[in-house]
Amino acid sequence: MASVMEDPTLERHFKGHKDAVTCADFNPNRKQLASGSLDKNLMIWNLAPKARAFQFVGHQDVITGVQFSPSSNLVASSSKDRTVRLWTPSMKGESTVFKAHTAAVRSVAFSHDGQRLVTASDDKSVKVWSVHRQCFIYSLNQHTNWVRCARFSPDGRIIASCGDDRTVRLWDTSTKHCINCLTDCGGSATFVDFNSSGTCIASSGADSTLKIWDLRTNKLIQHYRVHSAGINSFSFHPSNNYVISGSNDGTIKILDLLEGRLIYTLHGHKGAVITVAFSRAGDVFASGGADSQVLLWKTNFDSRSYQDVLLQHSRRSTPDPPPHLSDIHPRGPHLHHPQPTAIQVSPAVKDTRSTEPHVIQLGQSVHGNMLLNSWPRLTPMQSAAANSHHYNGLPACHVANSRLDGWIEGGSASRAESTAENETRANRKEGKGRREEEVEMSQTHPLEVLSGHPSSVSSTLRHIVQQLDILTQTVSVLEERLTLTEDKLKECLSHQSQILKDLRASRTRRRTESEGTDESSVHST
Repeated sequence: MASVMEDPTLERHFKGHKDAVTCADFNPNRKQLASGSLDKNLMIWNLAPKARAFQFVGHQDVITGVQFSPSSNLVASSSKDRTVRLWTPSMKGESTVFKAHTAAVRSVAFSHDGQRLVTASDDKSVKVWSVHRQCFIYSLNQHTNWVRCARFSPDGRIIASCGDDRTVRLWDTSTKHCINCLTDCGGSATFVDFNSSGTCIASSGADSTLKIWDLRTNKLIQHYRVHSAGINSFSFHPSNNYVISGSNDGTIKILDLLEGRLIYTLHGHKGAVITVAFSRAGDVFASGGADSQVLLWKTNFDSRSYQDVLLQHSRRSTPDPPPHLSDIHPRGPHLHHPQPTAIQVSPAVKDTRSTEPHVIQLGQSVHGNMLLNSWPRLTPMQSAAANSHHYNGLPACHVANSRLDGWIEGGSASRAESTAENETRANRKEGKGRREEEVEMSQTHPLEVLSGHPSSVSSTLRHIVQQLDILTQTVSVLEERLTLTEDKLKECLSHQSQILKDLRASRTRRRTESEGTDESSVHST
């Protein structure tokens, strides 16, 4: 019996940026969310209700990437001003400036041990830096066009990069050589990242596709085309079972990688969705867009326990341990198009925790050392940065690196679409409230894993009753939706009938006037 999933819900929205939000990342301590923007400012939002937000000022141009260090004591940001900054996320607002790129820096990411940084730039290079020594280490230079994104593998032995030359390259960090070049991209490759186990890599493109490769076989194993415009960013769920993506078409798509299908489409932003990121635990995710907002969503759909995943895959022909997405090789062509059965989730939910936070402006550059064509040591940062802790947790969330040109244009088109959507939402608002109360009741009850041990009759019956309750509640929700649809259809038919009546009356009136005119002409003759 299929497990019943809950819809993702909009928890909060953060307003403080003055222009499009380009990147976002969660603090591993689960207490903060960082975001960068076209307004050149870095914001750190405290997730506790009514907590203050911090605005860090220092970059001279658009911020293109942001990421917390695994130990939570540093924040790295990249910018079109050709620099990378390491911030101490505190009231002091101090930052160290790294300068070695000769063009806009498009992305920045920590290694999973927090010791190194990798950056991608429009100067066609990927550069690696030492966080502890605060110096540039080496550069990777085989891309033939702008490099949009670069990421470390979880074990730090591989770097993946992608760019406008339509390639995804894999680099060996020990030899500094390119060990693989994936050229299946139909357009500019906008974003790249590893799954948490490091066995798979995904890339997104301006051609609206998202592709997943198995690094052990060097084969493309999944290929999705669910957006109607270029994808700007995506993020793996820590379980590796789901991926969220944001696009210039103004939507967030949620993909189930185990079943290989689109499961949700979220409409929350007015304009392009430029960045998406799961938290380290995967219980929430964030999105940022051309409407200058950062939205915080509760995941919900991953509420199915890991035991259920075990049970689902225990029916497979192989008795191997529970698989992840890299174990799945499609039986047929894996080109997934949007399915009409995808559940459309509207953001019209009650938001009781989004009072505007008090923003404190911070930030002055305390170190600004040039690192051109040499490896000098920078002025040491605070001792906290010199003692980065080893991190064995989940992979870092991802940063948007898509082309800034076109985001605002895509946003204006999406605003026109959202106006029509808002009229429909207003008509459904009354039924929405009742439906939400019922959906909140339909919590997913995890199945028990039998593991070869016979369960008692009472526990089996109890489980059956729980599943029947879920079915009953689901049917109730569907009936409510059907009633709303019928009401809307009746309104449309009534309106159409009135139009037809008006047309008949108009024709009768014109015919009468025409006959009167003819009679007058006859009498005059």
